[in-house]
Amino acid sequence: MSAIRRSLLAPWRLFLLGVLLAGSAGAQTVTVYSARNEQLIKPLFDAYTQETGTQIQILTDKEGPLLERLKAEGAKTPADVLITVDAGNLWQASQMGLLRSIKSPVLNANIPANLRDPKGEWYGLSVRARTIIYNKKAVNPANLSTYEALAGPEWKGKLCLRTSKKVYNQSLVATMIATLGEKQTEQVVRGWVANLATEVFPDDNALIKAVAAGQCEVGIVNTYYLARQLEKDPNLPVGLFWANQKARGVHVNISGAGVTRHAPNAVGGQKLIEWLSAGKAQEIYTDKDFEYPANPQIKPDSIISQWGAFRMDLINVSRAGELQAAATRLMDRAGYR
Repeated sequence: MSAIRRSLLAPWRLFLLGVLLAGSAGAQTVTVYSARNEQLIKPLFDAYTQETGTQIQILTDKEGPLLERLKAEGAKTPADVLITVDAGNLWQASQMGLLRSIKSPVLNANIPANLRDPKGEWYGLSVRARTIIYNKKAVNPANLSTYEALAGPEWKGKLCLRTSKKVYNQSLVATMIATLGEKQTEQVVRGWVANLATEVFPDDNALIKAVAAGQCEVGIVNTYYLARQLEKDPNLPVGLFWANQKARGVHVNISGAGVTRHAPNAVGGQKLIEWLSAGKAQEIYTDKDFEYPANPQIKPDSIISQWGAFRMDLINVSRAGELQAAATRLMDRAGYR
């Protein structure tokens, strides 16, 4: 075997060794495949272990490779839980037959119906609002209203967007298709493209910096990116505006989890997800990650609470997955790259 191949296999061998050692020690263990950054979710798992004694084995990777690994492993997978971001990815996992339906009165009570799979195969654990930001020195927020309005001629040369290749924008456009229909949504997206101040950005952080610098006056981002930058620089001249409040509400997506179809410890996996949907875990999501709690009983962190309450689009987030392919084709036709 080549040195390169050995180096690629090494992390997986270490991971599987950890699973075997935990099992041999007689400890209750739950194995998680996660597309979330380990530093963001490890505080959650550490708190769960401290509270319950259950050991959590984590393997992190991008969502695509994780789904393919689960598919390849089949009934031999060590994974009990899949955690990832965006309902589109969770919908895809469900379509691939990688998750099992669970019946949980706890999860049904903690997570609103629009933030979970209708079949019970996955549940949202944190809410990621994607809305409008603006340069405070150049824009009067009274002139802002909806995502659709950003396609108007008054925003010519003033709009910044993240690339359409990112699932966050694909999900936004997908839910717009569900509400407005393809024809109207395509008109909006073409208007966005016509109004771009510059080339699309690879990520939300770069877009926020461009708005702050005056390179563009308005943009669309996930709120937690702005919260993280404001934590570092409270004087950043970027404001947040809740879109579509007089109509369907602001677009939201989720990070979420499901129990894998062939979970060796399905009961333990379900208990972990139930714990993540309540109390301490929901507070960690908002205090550490600046995401909104999926459980409406939990209050958000102080940095994001300054933006006040908002009306969210109550369309079931699974629609973002169902219409993702249509959204991708539409954005391509509209020249949104």
